Amino acid sequence: MSRLPSLFLSHGAPTLPIDPSMPSTEFASLASTLPRPRAILMLSAHWCTEVPVASTAEAPETIHDFYGFPRELYALTYRAPGAPDLARQAAALLAQAQIPAKTQPHGLDHGAWVPLLLMYPQADIPVAQLSIQPHRDPAHHYALGRALRPLAEEGVLIVGSGQITHNLRAADFGAKPGDADPRVAEFTGWFEARLAERDVDALLDYRRRAPHAEFMHPTDEHLLPIFASLGAAADGYVLQIQSLGTFQRALAMTNYVFAG
Repeated sequence: MSRLPSLFLSHGAPTLPIDPSMPSTEFASLASTLPRPRAILMLSAHWCTEVPVASTAEAPETIHDFYGFPRELYALTYRAPGAPDLARQAAALLAQAQIPAKTQPHGLDHGAWVPLLLMYPQADIPVAQLSIQPHRDPAHHYALGRALRPLAEEGVLIVGSGQITHNLRAADFGAKPGDADPRVAEFTGWFEARLAERDVDALLDYRRRAPHAEFMHPTDEHLLPIFASLGAAADGYVLQIQSLGTFQRALAMTNYVFAG
């Protein structure tokens, strides 16, 4: 099997699967361009732990980790089989890289099951989830991804799920897609240029170097998964960008593929 790419997905609001104004079908279009993985290792911004934890759940539950949304959203489930062997392998690879890791059963939070529901609705690909460490920096998550790189050679799709810009305090839920704050484009433009150039040093130092970094990410957790995906990518990766627009004025929906 050829090496699989790694991905970073901007998973948007939990309502993505049921809101016709949101770009849900594009996730299926993205999946159709990818080789079919034998398993998926998902790193979501919504499972945060002190050290990396890999889920060994054999049948991960669908976690509705939100409140105040339409009732139909809570009826959605994603019944993909778990991948406990993959979870144990991921933890072992991290340990070999001197990154302490644990395993335990855990379900799929909305950062994991929402995009997977749209990309692989048959729920027939085994999934293991790996937690992030919001108190750690981008370099930690890049190293985590580097340790996991061998999995891509074995048919595993490594997916980081967060949001390329994530400032809910600046969001205007009555805004139209054309009402984007200009700072969004300035930040994403800088970030994407550095990704295309494979300028890892600049990316890991994005808080000092990127325009409007603290405004776009008051806290790091929704961007940290991209550094794991970047670390998991091949050295000579080719960047592919799926830009789906900016919503609520400050939330960019952009997906990234690190191919090659």
